[in-house]
Amino acid sequence: MRTLLTVGAVIQSSESWIDGPAHIVIEDDRIAALAAGPYAGPQSEFDLVIRRPHALALPGLINAHGHAAMTLLRGVGDDVPLFTWLHERIFPLEAKLTGEAVYWGTLLACWEMIRSGTTCFTDMYMMMDHAAQAAAESGLRAVLSWGMVGLDEASAEAGIRNTRRFAAAWHKAADGRITVTLGPHAPYTCPPAYLTRVAELSAELGLPIQIHLAETRQEVADSLARYGASPIVHADRCGLFAHPVLAAHCVHVDDDDIAILQHRGVRVAHNPQSNLKLASGVAPVARMRAAGVTVGLGTDGAASNNNLDMFEEMRLAATLHKGVHEDAAAIPAREAFAMATELGARAVFLPEGHGTLAPGQPADIVLLDMTSPHFIPPRDLLSHVVYAAGADDVTDVFVAGRMLMAKGEVLTLDTERIRYEVRRLVSLFSGSS
Repeated sequence: MRTLLTVGAVIQSSESWIDGPAHIVIEDDRIAALAAGPYAGPQSEFDLVIRRPHALALPGLINAHGHAAMTLLRGVGDDVPLFTWLHERIFPLEAKLTGEAVYWGTLLACWEMIRSGTTCFTDMYMMMDHAAQAAAESGLRAVLSWGMVGLDEASAEAGIRNTRRFAAAWHKAADGRITVTLGPHAPYTCPPAYLTRVAELSAELGLPIQIHLAETRQEVADSLARYGASPIVHADRCGLFAHPVLAAHCVHVDDDDIAILQHRGVRVAHNPQSNLKLASGVAPVARMRAAGVTVGLGTDGAASNNNLDMFEEMRLAATLHKGVHEDAAAIPAREAFAMATELGARAVFLPEGHGTLAPGQPADIVLLDMTSPHFIPPRDLLSHVVYAAGADDVTDVFVAGRMLMAKGEVLTLDTERIRYEVRRLVSLFSGSS
């Protein structure tokens, strides 16, 4: 399949762009050519020609942390802190979830993400075969983990068993769009011996790890009291950081913790909106980046955000830290954009080059409408993407060369069916609609 895409401008990466008409040649799932100006050869050689003269092309956004099926729990636990939110609002409802609910909740998340320009997402949750099936059907790229807890022997063994089976079934499935990681939930739900077992399983299967770390002050205080170490030091002692790790949150970390993250090559998923909504705090992202830590951006689940809009996360990441540090250059627009694209790709263990638009790279492309008021006047397009644009400006989405949305219409999902099924399931498991 050969596709010719003509656009009004291209942002190839946080450091490279074409500020004028350009063309992109897509061959199967890859970008074969990208250059300024019109395509010089005959257009008859293409299977599909797409003309978007007023569109801005940019790399698809990468959501580096989330729990997709928690779209079903959107709005059930607002305005309470994390541990109250978890134990009193979320866990009781999650106990009622079924595989069918996880499937439809994940499809709802995929619908929302496609509409808002996300082309790759991470997910750590339960009954993940159903989530993987939804991700495969949506056409999105996904990095998936079966959530593991080790609070008792039965759940600990089930986590290991389910992870082995899930990895065998789904790693590199859907033409390679789905990859699997290990998903120990957090040190407070996974005792030290269990984290060590997870590290050993990572080595055995050759798969990276996702985990929540240092999200709240209470978590840090409990870790210091129980283990005499911060969650970062504790995770390192358990052997996790001998393997590739993506650590979600890292809100309450000190300079010693940051040095360990950098030395061990631990990636961090920054979730500014979720951390603010749950009153967890503000992660020291400027210090992490200055130290050389790879930081991606995530939304977290829709129950703690409450949406999956990566444009909001970019804008908040770029503005929040300016206010915290009283430094307008703390996280520049280009840094925030990189965290949602090329740095995000690195954070979620995608191969080098993902999160950029260049020949040889995957054709994960998002188009924005430059006739939107957000792009007028067209001074600095990348700055406009971060500080002005929104999900409503997304018109077209490609993943691995396949068009998932065209002129605002999602092509891969039955959105009316998703709306119906989610309403039906929510009324069954929560008694409300």
